[in-house]
Amino acid sequence: MADKYTSLVSRGWGRDVAKRLGLPQPVELRRYRPGEAILSGPALLIGSGPAAEAIASALSSWGIEARREGAADAAAPRAADDGARSPKLGAIVLVLDGIERPEDLSAPLLAAGRALRSLAPSGRVITLSRRASTQDEPSLGAARQGVEGALRSLARELRAGATGNGILLAEDVPVDAPSVLGALRFLLSGRSAFVDGQFLTVGTSAGGLPADPDRPLEGKVAVVTGAARNIGAAIAKTLARDGAKVIAVDIPAAGESLAQVANDVRGTALQLDITRRDAGERILEHALGRHGRLDVVVHNAGITRDKLLANMDAAKWDSVIDVNIAAQLRINEALLASEHFGDRAHIVSVSSTSGIAGNRGQTNYAASKAGVIGMVRSTAARLAARGGTANAVAPGFIETEMTARMPFATREVARRLNSLQQGGRPQDVAEAIAFLASDGASGISGNVLRVCGQNWMGQ
Repeated sequence: MADKYTSLVSRGWGRDVAKRLGLPQPVELRRYRPGEAILSGPALLIGSGPAAEAIASALSSWGIEARREGAADAAAPRAADDGARSPKLGAIVLVLDGIERPEDLSAPLLAAGRALRSLAPSGRVITLSRRASTQDEPSLGAARQGVEGALRSLARELRAGATGNGILLAEDVPVDAPSVLGALRFLLSGRSAFVDGQFLTVGTSAGGLPADPDRPLEGKVAVVTGAARNIGAAIAKTLARDGAKVIAVDIPAAGESLAQVANDVRGTALQLDITRRDAGERILEHALGRHGRLDVVVHNAGITRDKLLANMDAAKWDSVIDVNIAAQLRINEALLASEHFGDRAHIVSVSSTSGIAGNRGQTNYAASKAGVIGMVRSTAARLAARGGTANAVAPGFIETEMTARMPFATREVARRLNSLQQGGRPQDVAEAIAFLASDGASGISGNVLRVCGQNWMGQ
C-alpha cells in the first residue's frame, strides 16, 4: 500500500507545511536500480594506516571518490570557479579497526560529526571495526563495544533518509576480505535503503566478489518458499534479477499466483505444503530434476494466528509453530543430509522484529520467529564445514496486503515508529536476502539482519 503521507511531505508545499507544523518528515528513500552509481556523491574516509588505504582503493575501484579527512573540501561543499557547488557527501566511512581505548573514539567520531551537515539525502554513515570479545583486555573491549553504541545513536540523529550501519570484523579477518567489501558495497548502495542502525559481523575471509556486481547470483539455483505474493514474490523477482534460476514454492491454493510469479522470473513453480514430512526431499527432487543443483534456500513462508495468550488455543499455537519454524527445521535436515546441497550453499530465513522484542498478542508468532534466529545460529556451524552460511533477515513494518488491512490509525503509528519514519517495502527485505545469498557474503554466517528502518522496538 502506498504511503501517501510520505509522498506528500517529501517535496514542495507539503514539505514546507510539515516543517512549519513540526510533523514527521519522512523522505522517499534512494533504492537500488541496476546500472546506477553506488553513491550520489563522494565518500569521506576517516581513518589512517593500511586498513584505510585498502578501503580507499576499494571505493576507487567502484567509481567512488574517496576524500580523506582533513582535505579542504571534506567537511562542506565548496564553490567552484564557475560558481557551481561540488556534490554533497554520499557517505562517511569510519575505519576504526585499530582503536584500543575508549579515548580513541573521540577524534574520528567528532570528525564525522563535523561532516554530517554535508551528507546528502539518503547518504550513508558506515563504521568498520573489530568485534568485541570476552578475550579482549577490558579497555579494548570497551572501545570496540563503544563503536556499536555510538553508531546506533548516530543513526537516530540522521535525517533525510540517511542511514548509519556498521561492519564488525573477527580478529583475523582483514579489512579487504571479500565479505567485508561485499558488506560495505551493500550498505553503501540503495539495496540497504531500509537497513538502519544495524551491524553485519564478518567471521571469516571466505567468499569472493562477483564479476558483475549487478548479477551477483549468476548461475545459482535458488528456492523461495511462500513465493506467491508480497515479500515472497519480491524475493523471487530480486533473486532472478540478480542472475539466479528461481524455484517458487507455495501451497496448492496459491497455485495461480505462484504460476504468475514463476512465469515473471522465468523460473519454475512447485506447489507444496512445506509442513509435509517429505517437503525437503520434494524440493531437492525438483531442483535436481530441473537444474541439477541447489545453491540457495530462502525460508519465507509463514503465517500468523494472533491472540492474547489467555485466549490462545492449541490449534492456533501449533499451526504457527509448524509452518514458521518446525517445517524449516525438517527441510534443513533433509538438505544437510544430502550430498546434492552444494558447497558454499546459503540458507536465509525470514524472522521478524517480533521475534527479537516481542509483540502483544503474538506469543506464538514471536516464539516461532525467535526460534528462526536460534535455528540459523546453530545451522551456521553445521554449514561451515562445506563453506555454506545460514542467516536470518528480520523485517519490521513492511507495506504488504496484510498491513494495508490494518486500521488507519494503527497503520500510521506503526509506519512512523522507526528512525526513517516510514514503512519499508517488500523489495527492501528482498535486497537484504539477495545479498546474504551471494558469495560476497560467504564470510557472514549466523547473523540476524534487521530490515526495519531502526525500529524503536528492541535493539
